Amino acid sequence: MNECRETLFRFCGNRLRYILKGQVSDYVNYMRRLNVQKTENMAADMRLPTFRKQVSLSPSLSALDGKDLVVPGDVITSDTGFMRGHGTYMDEEKLTASVAGEVERVNKLICVRPLKTRFNGEVGDVVVGRITEVQQKRWKVETNSRLDSVLLLSSVNLPGGELRRRSAEDELTMRDYLQEGDLISAEVQSVFSDGALSLHTRSLKYGKLGQGVLVQLSPSLIKRQKTHFHNLPCGASIILGNNGFVWLYPAPGQQDEEAGGYYTSLEPVSLSDREVISRLRNCLLALGAHKVLLYDTSVLYCYESSLPHQIKDILKPEVMEEIVMVTRQKLVEQEG
Repeated sequence: MNECRETLFRFCGNRLRYILKGQVSDYVNYMRRLNVQKTENMAADMRLPTFRKQVSLSPSLSALDGKDLVVPGDVITSDTGFMRGHGTYMDEEKLTASVAGEVERVNKLICVRPLKTRFNGEVGDVVVGRITEVQQKRWKVETNSRLDSVLLLSSVNLPGGELRRRSAEDELTMRDYLQEGDLISAEVQSVFSDGALSLHTRSLKYGKLGQGVLVQLSPSLIKRQKTHFHNLPCGASIILGNNGFVWLYPAPGQQDEEAGGYYTSLEPVSLSDREVISRLRNCLLALGAHKVLLYDTSVLYCYESSLPHQIKDILKPEVMEEIVMVTRQKLVEQEG
């Protein structure tokens, strides 16, 4: 009997030892000590309720929110004098929305701009893309559109800035210029009949991208401007691609013109630059989550509004809402 009891002790541990010996109170104390040790070892990140800073909005901001937003099936107008544009169809002589978005009127043309859609490129758009495939005399580029874009070998600058016809040797060394996974900035040169985009990098401001952070947002949030390359006063640079891809990178130094847009610096990025880029990245995600139009001024105002908070706290819902509200207020004051 004693041998069986010792065997049970050896396999079942202290719990069975206390129960078989009748020491129930000792077993209860033993379990309490275990629970205390588990509680001390568990590190939980508790989110306590915090007081949200109330930001008063000016009357002009509420006027901006009064835009015509429609969902599929909403009747836009019953007037037959308007022309039907993208995102609309005729139903019993009434112009009806086929997508969810904002109604845009240009003279007699009515169209609905979707709030969330793939990139529909136009000639002259600045895009940031990723090389997905190397083909004969061309590269396939992912640009957040319905079809892969095309970058022809004849549409890029040769290293050294040479101006000559592309030969068979250039075609064999295409991977030395760009290979799968490389990020590039380019401009839309033309649009094919099937909707695919033809790109070109015939400028020193375009080409292969080096060290930085890529942020993917909705193309409808990017504001069209004369230039999409900005050197921000905070010490970083930004490329706002019309396709929703935003590239953040340290402020560049002198660029080597003989590189032809293929030279990328591999020097270590300082801690201060990495912190600035990380803060900008979280600010972009906050603005995108609240559907704020992205351009250099809105990004800079959001960056300034986020300075009182730590970088990791920017994406918390209550902090994000406060930062975006302050940014909107600054934008309204600037426009007013």
